[in-house]
Amino acid sequence: MPKLQAAPNLLNLSFQYMNTMSVDDEIQKLLDEIDKTPSNKATQGHLGKLKAKLAKLQEEKDMRKKKRSGTSTISYAVKKTGDATAVLVGFPSVGKSTLINKITNADSKVAAYEFTTLDIIPGMLEYNGARIQILDIPGIIEDASFGKGFGKKVLSVARNANLILLVVDAARKPKLQIDILKKELHNIGVRFNQKKPDVLIETRPYGGIAINCALKLTKISEDMIKSIMGEYGLHNADILIKSDITPEELIDIITANRIYIPLIIVANKVDAVSDISEVKKTIGEDCVFISADKLIGLEELKRKMFENLGIIRINLKQPGKPADMKQPLIMRKESTVMDVCEHIHKDLAKNFLAAHIWGKSVKFAGQQVGAKHIVQDADIVEIMMKK
Repeated sequence: MPKLQAAPNLLNLSFQYMNTMSVDDEIQKLLDEIDKTPSNKATQGHLGKLKAKLAKLQEEKDMRKKKRSGTSTISYAVKKTGDATAVLVGFPSVGKSTLINKITNADSKVAAYEFTTLDIIPGMLEYNGARIQILDIPGIIEDASFGKGFGKKVLSVARNANLILLVVDAARKPKLQIDILKKELHNIGVRFNQKKPDVLIETRPYGGIAINCALKLTKISEDMIKSIMGEYGLHNADILIKSDITPEELIDIITANRIYIPLIIVANKVDAVSDISEVKKTIGEDCVFISADKLIGLEELKRKMFENLGIIRINLKQPGKPADMKQPLIMRKESTVMDVCEHIHKDLAKNFLAAHIWGKSVKFAGQQVGAKHIVQDADIVEIMMKK
């Protein structure tokens, strides 16, 4: 009896293996065809169809891999506090625990062996009047996005953050670490250091695809747009494009499960590196070099975090009184005067009359502005209400 039960399982595993291989073969076939197809006006529709099929096959492959990885009973839920949240993402033993201990009030375990941190450790960084929550998540490993080492659940915390700090060990092949970590984040739908494409798609029951562009498209053609949308079953829709998008960005918009988050690469343990210039050359992109243990570069990191979080400080002033410069209101960039009012109290927004502003957003001190005026960092805002 045991032999009879074992045989179907082996057959099932073999079938799954062959099925996965066939998907890999199809993916490679599409990649080869895309590579050999010349890019010109006549081939745009065909290329668009190929790229859409490739994206769907890659998603199918990822889903199969996730199912084989199984699910874990460990879950992570973190209450977001403060003005913004940043998450530390990196392999085990790259110094994330030391970093969070040095720049926040956290108490994360530190040791010289892997998988020290098994829980998510929160800490609070106070900088420029802002309270920035920093989360130290367990170190991830390759294929974490497919569930390996509880990776899917760990990485899901990164999807909900306002900023990702990609922490790598500067002394241990940092470029390889960066490439793997970026791939894992990309696999869970994170798009870093790029704005969400300004594209609006509205389906309709008939009429085909109507494309309206607010600018000249240089990275994608109308034929390619129609082919990609057709592969995803969108045959009747209005599509308004306000930014110059790539085929991959259009596919991201159609699938509608992408998160756009700023990312900072943090190369830690520079005190163990003999030639920093060589490491910079190897990484080949913007990076903050620190030693959390030796307190090197931490102030630059804090400044970069503040800038990349897209937050600004607004100093409030009551009529006839000095401005409060000690406790600024923390807002997002591109916030309006009305956003400031709503952040303070709904009654203030309802009874808003006008505002006087001192700062970079106005031409002269005390300038009167309306509700739609966009404020800037360190502006002093005095709100006038209806009597």
